[in-house]
Order: sequence, then C-alpha cells, then structure tokens
Amino acid sequence: MRYTGGCHCGAVAFEVEGELSEAIECNCSICARKAYLHWIVPPQTFRLLSGEQALATYTFNTGVARHYFCARCGVAPYYVPRSNPDKIDVNVRCLDGIDLAGLRIRRFDGRNWEQAIREGGVLSGSDR
Repeated sequence: MRYTGGCHCGAVAFEVEGELSEAIECNCSICARKAYLHWIVPPQTFRLLSGEQALATYTFNTGVARHYFCARCGVAPYYVPRSNPDKIDVNVRCLDGIDLAGLRIRRFDGRNWEQAIREGGVLSGSDR
C-alpha cells in the first residue's frame, strides 16, 4: 500500500510504501510532547517528494536520532530513530487519510529506554 503525508503547511511532502496495521506509542520526553505515533520503515520504501529545504533537524542526548521538522509550521513528519538508525520512523499522524481507530497501538516505555530495549521492548529489532 502506498501512503502520502507531510507537514501542516504543505512545504514537506512524502510517500511511503508498506503494510500499516499498527503503530507504536512511546512515552519518552520528546515523543509524548509531540504525540508521535511510530511506523518504522526501510529507507527504500520512503521518498521525500518536496520540502528538503524546509526541514530543520533536532538532535539530543546520544545524537544518533535525527528528528526532522518543518521550519515553517513545526510539524515533525518523520525522523531517523536511535534504535534503528538505518530506518525511517514515519509519524503516522502525518499520513493522509489514516483512521487511527483501525490501527493497533502498541506501547513502549521510552522513559526507561535502555531497560525496555534490554527486556525486549517493542522497539527492538525491526519495530523501531
């Protein structure tokens, strides 16, 4: 299935292909504040259509994750996750026409990231 999405003002647009049946909700400091719903995809299934010049990047802590957001409207449509720096983490809330009620939402304890990963939390492996 092919999905389109982007930021609020329309400067950033992308498409992504894959099977979207669930998303991950993380309670870490940044995900909770952004209300991010995660869908981790291989980079070859993600294509930025427009807005590369409109993107700003935010990093913190380990500096591995690269959080992209539109410098004009502030919306964060995707990022490169710390747990899978070779993947793209799409914000499901930025996809067009998605009925969130139809998705399974899995929880991840990002406030205790290291422990959750050690214990096989949902962000291990290909999940995030």
